[in-house]
Amino acid sequence: MSWHGGTLVGFDLETTGTDPLDARIVTAAVVELRDGEQVRAHGWLADPGIRIPAQASAIHGVSNERAAAEGRPAREVAEEIAQVLTGHWEQGVPVVAYNAAFDLTLLSAELRRHGLPSLGERLGGPPTGPVVDPLTIDRAVDRYRKGKRTLEAVCAEYGVVLDRAHRADADALAAVLVARAIAERHPAVAALAPDVLHERQVRWYSQWAASFQDFLRGKGDPAAVIDGSWPLRAPVAVTGA
Repeated sequence: MSWHGGTLVGFDLETTGTDPLDARIVTAAVVELRDGEQVRAHGWLADPGIRIPAQASAIHGVSNERAAAEGRPAREVAEEIAQVLTGHWEQGVPVVAYNAAFDLTLLSAELRRHGLPSLGERLGGPPTGPVVDPLTIDRAVDRYRKGKRTLEAVCAEYGVVLDRAHRADADALAAVLVARAIAERHPAVAALAPDVLHERQVRWYSQWAASFQDFLRGKGDPAAVIDGSWPLRAPVAVTGA
């Protein structure tokens, strides 16, 4: 059985901003699918400890008032997410995250911010893995397709219905369904073992980042830098809690 035909776990965060080293978790979801059917789901609402910008609330629908009244402490949420993800990795189950470099880097930053063990420390080896990132794979296998590569756009390309976009549980589920659809359309991707696919994505993301950086510099931004690390950035100092 290929990787997309067994158990897969979808992961998504909705946050306070777009910088994974500075933004905080607001909502999170981890959904487990077997043979394409959802069998289990975990969801979290956090009090991020900082104000949620209005533009972020407009996207994911969580206000400051709701986060303060109903959200759990960010430290507890980050710890529980890390436990759930590493538990799946320890069983060899791939974790699917659309634009994984954002979500996993942000989670890693939250763990460091709250003095919690890193993903790598929990696993006793590589920081993460195996990870399946439909965005990175889609860019590699259909490089010249025009149009946006948002989750909504890629769902439309692969015939995946995305209800309640920018809700963590819906996006996590959609990420898994898109990953399965990509594998079905591209047998060469489906045939790769999860660890091999993980390593391919490391290379594909690095190549995309270098190409995009060259594009930005050619468009008049000579100082543009696109981090090519995947599935998470190297640890650096993060802003305090």
